[in-house]
Amino acid sequence: MRDALVAAAFQLFLERGYEQTTVDDIVALAGVGRRSFFRYFPSKEDVVFPDHERCLADMTAFLSTGDADDEPVGRVCDAARLVLRMYAENPAFSVQRYRLTKKVPGLRAYELSVVWRYERALAEYLRGRFAGRRDGTLRADVIAAAVVAAHNNALRSWLRSDGRGDATAAVDHALGLVQATFGGAPTPPPDDRPEDVVVVVSRRGAPLWRVVQEIETTLGRD
Repeated sequence: MRDALVAAAFQLFLERGYEQTTVDDIVALAGVGRRSFFRYFPSKEDVVFPDHERCLADMTAFLSTGDADDEPVGRVCDAARLVLRMYAENPAFSVQRYRLTKKVPGLRAYELSVVWRYERALAEYLRGRFAGRRDGTLRADVIAAAVVAAHNNALRSWLRSDGRGDATAAVDHALGLVQATFGGAPTPPPDDRPEDVVVVVSRRGAPLWRVVQEIETTLGRD
């Protein structure tokens, strides 16, 4: 029934336009009642994005099942690939939705709110991984935003091409840039104490062994 409601909705959106189509129109075409519609979709906007709740749940579960040995930037990049997989499962529908969203400002705003929820899920995972580190929250938020921006840039290029080409390769390339920029083992937390600066003054012409001795003596002090 859920799929039937989505199919009926998009048929009407194409024939009449999004704004001109009501929930009553959708349920009439699908042959169900309004109660059935709202059992699956809280609003008309939700029928345009029927799979994002499931994908967000999958992403959250994927991140929560990671362990301390996972490289955090690579982990969030792999989580973003779950969104790509959702779009690639049905390229025709994804392209159709992309075209519809571009035409309807309300849907574009709704889509942005969905994207923000993905970004927040990535950032929360990274905040946990970078907890206690200097600028850990800032780093987490910046990386999450970069992952989403890179993923969406490649995804939208694929959608603009009507789903032609290799979407996976495009997203891998984009996320590879993020990993090259931010990836690697997390930097250990710096010492909170200010760095010591050692200045050694030596007589011009002093033998090298004397200079080395003075340095060693200075560094050996508490």
